[in-house]
Amino acid sequence: MVKVICKKEYNTETAELVKKVTVGEFGDPTGYEETLYVTADGYFFLYTNGGEESLYPVESIKRMSKKTADEWLAK
Repeated sequence: MVKVICKKEYNTETAELVKKVTVGEFGDPTGYEETLYVTADGYFFLYTNGGEESLYPVESIKRMSKKTADEWLAK
């Protein structure tokens, strides 16, 4: 997935995967995935996707600060 936020491109195909968290199993309408990526320039973003009854019923990309990414990794 590619998304441009504030003139910066975030691309799951070209960024480095840092950590992936999966809740539930494939096909679970309440299940979801959160995947943290970092770009070659050091920008962090969270890719989210899930079932229709989950926290993330529509796939999305959200940019994150280094501090927020560190907090997400610590949970």
